[in-house]
Amino acid sequence: MKPIPFAMLLVATPFAYATTTTCSLLAEGANDRLIRQEGQCDIATAPMSTFKLAISLMAYDAGILVDEHQPVWPFKPGYVDWREEWKQDIAPAQWMAWSVVWYSQQITQRLGEQRFARYVQQFSYGNQDVSGGPAKAWLNSSLQITPHGQLAFLGRLVRRELGVTAQAYAMTARIAHHGKLANDWEVYGKTGAGSYGGHGKLGWYVGWASKAGRTVTFLQQRLETDDAPDGPAGFRARDAMLAQLPAWLDAL
Repeated sequence: MKPIPFAMLLVATPFAYATTTTCSLLAEGANDRLIRQEGQCDIATAPMSTFKLAISLMAYDAGILVDEHQPVWPFKPGYVDWREEWKQDIAPAQWMAWSVVWYSQQITQRLGEQRFARYVQQFSYGNQDVSGGPAKAWLNSSLQITPHGQLAFLGRLVRRELGVTAQAYAMTARIAHHGKLANDWEVYGKTGAGSYGGHGKLGWYVGWASKAGRTVTFLQQRLETDDAPDGPAGFRARDAMLAQLPAWLDAL
């Protein structure tokens, strides 16, 4: 898809800076029926760390990860160390909570290029282009996905249609658990952040919420201009989605 110039996408937001575009989606987990759509939702970008949900399914299915506590792998010099908390021993729960890139790369190294590619194809994930390699295909590289593509993946995840073990689904949900909202919906999700268009910032928050046997999938994608505040745009996507999600769920 041809990139759309930033100047054509400026929209009003409750934040004090310009956001090029925001997409928010909510759908029925049981059948992907779209419940709510706000913004422009057809722009493909890198999934960034939201891809950890897919990596988690691969890793538990392949037996590389055991539970939320094992394996614990040590940080080593030369590993990606963008955040201070990454410079220590990491278990699966910390990997997901702190979005530790080097732990993801250790998983995909153990999977190997061919098995990694097979899983991406099996999951029908985005454009399925892993030519960027198993260490970074999802990080501003070859693998791209639209918001609707993310929603389709989340739907297959919650319906357990991705062809992995029950353990893989259960453990991925456990380490992606965000908490309970005031209206008693349990929320599971993952942020993602990176660059967009050479100068802007990309933010994702994708996940699902469950209550009384009903599950809905949701996401927000944010494409921000380069004058956005410091810090990952994924955190702003998460905070914005969690601020509006209770009202959306109450309206169901």
